[in-house]
Amino acid sequence: MENKMSGNFTEGKILSPLVRFMLPIVGALFLQAMYGAVDLMVVGLFGDASSLSAVSTGSSIIQMVTMFVSGLTMGTTILIGRHIGENDPKRAGKTVGAAICLFVVVAVVVSVLMFALVMPLTQVMQVPEEAIGQCVSYLQICGAGMIFVTAYNVISGIFRGIGNSKLPLIFVAIACVVNIIGDLLLVGVFHMDVAGAALATIAAQAVSVILSLVIIKRTGLPFEFNKKMIRFHKHEIKSMLMLGLPIALQDTLTSLSFVLVNSMVNSLGLLSSAGYGIASKVINFIMLIPSAFMQAMSAFVAQNIGAAKPERAKKALFLGMGTALCVGTVMFLIGCFGGSLLSAIFSTDAQVIAASASYLRSFSLDCIITCVLFCFMGYFNGCGRTKFVMIQGLIGAFGVRIPLSYLICRTVGSLFLMGFATPAASLVSGIICIFYYRYLRNKE
Repeated sequence: MENKMSGNFTEGKILSPLVRFMLPIVGALFLQAMYGAVDLMVVGLFGDASSLSAVSTGSSIIQMVTMFVSGLTMGTTILIGRHIGENDPKRAGKTVGAAICLFVVVAVVVSVLMFALVMPLTQVMQVPEEAIGQCVSYLQICGAGMIFVTAYNVISGIFRGIGNSKLPLIFVAIACVVNIIGDLLLVGVFHMDVAGAALATIAAQAVSVILSLVIIKRTGLPFEFNKKMIRFHKHEIKSMLMLGLPIALQDTLTSLSFVLVNSMVNSLGLLSSAGYGIASKVINFIMLIPSAFMQAMSAFVAQNIGAAKPERAKKALFLGMGTALCVGTVMFLIGCFGGSLLSAIFSTDAQVIAASASYLRSFSLDCIITCVLFCFMGYFNGCGRTKFVMIQGLIGAFGVRIPLSYLICRTVGSLFLMGFATPAASLVSGIICIFYYRYLRNKE
């Protein structure tokens, strides 16, 4: 089972393999965040505030859709990891085949919905009138390329399941380079503005997927897989949906909560909209460590649960949590006190930078809280408790973040105070996770 393509987490040390597995995930997430960031940076250099608003709003909607696809692929990651822990390579191959069939359907449905709902989405988002046309263009182009976004997430999910996080990093690194070159050409040289940024992003994803398929064909997978396995295996698809759908819904609805916050901020005017858009891009970077630990924890725990080693999974939870907290504290300090410097990367407008930094000062507290929360989420996902992860996420998002953001927006209209809504939601979710973990321990 073990070769250069895979990693076994059921034996030996815990923290060092977990960190080694997590670091390429950080790199991949960093480069994924660079997609939207590069778009925003280049558009900010060659466009105006309406262009910034269009890209920031459009990319937040695309991110929500991507979160759904990525969450759904977590079902594939967990299931493959479980089969590897059970030493059942045949079922791992069937899972890959079923995943290909399932996500082709998902990609087509998502693309159709993106085109059908593009105008209602801009209305719901309260996009400033000056930016509506460009936002629609951005969403339509990205919607047409969702097949490549879906394919990348499926391929990455498969490799994380077999314990290989290095190849997804290589795939997204290639895409990031292509995206940067495309942005500079289409936006900077050919002056295609927002449409050019969207085209560069989709082209980059397409190149990444094609190259990743070439690599897979040459190296193969660490278990038997052939074309005959690409079928709608009912049991595998059902298992993937049972595990992945709650994660997808939780990720999507959580992302939707941020989209709704974006909509509230848009109602405050173009300056606040642009400032919040830049702050969102900065947040994508400073929250990389908790997100990477969650993904790594899911795969690590899934293999150990499959191998009937629950105590090893629990040790991984607390070792990962302690490590993540150390890094999260540093990211909190950077976000709180370096917000202006970070925001200045994306814009030269002093007022936009000030608005972004104001939001970051309060939001950055979330860096510390999510180090605990995301490790718990990764652990529960790996254990197959994905429905609970969905429930606690929805409580935090719609029970705390949205009501608190709406109250602040309608009363004082302060970006700084609105930034506290997210750490407040994470704190509530974290407390729920602690009680649920203790409940499971007592149940055992």
